[in-house]
Amino acid sequence: MTQVIAPTPDADDAWFWKGVAEDRLLLQRCAECRLLRHPPSPMCSGCNALAWETLPASGRATVYSWVVSRHPTRPDADPRIVVLLDLEEGVRFVSNLVDCPLEDVRFGLPVELVFVDYDGVRLPQFRPARS
Repeated sequence: MTQVIAPTPDADDAWFWKGVAEDRLLLQRCAECRLLRHPPSPMCSGCNALAWETLPASGRATVYSWVVSRHPTRPDADPRIVVLLDLEEGVRFVSNLVDCPLEDVRFGLPVELVFVDYDGVRLPQFRPARS
């Protein structure tokens, strides 16, 4: 198993990791023009405002793209499916796809949020949506 390095929250994303610890995926929204953004940033790219608020994400998304990541020095380590997702809210999000055989991954695959602990680090991950 690959060792997970814990994120080091700073002033710009501590709120995001606090949400993850509470099993919530939070997005940043400009308090002026209401533009959603991810990853978090201190200034809105739409109107340059500094004020922002958070919005809980629904946890629903579709696969926009993916890559299979294999450990370069441990070829026997399990590969990971890294996905670029279109969140229902309209922003893109990078995560891992879990509980999904590689042959089932496809563009537009509906997925849902799950929180998974790896080596004591809680991370937002996605799995195929259950109907």
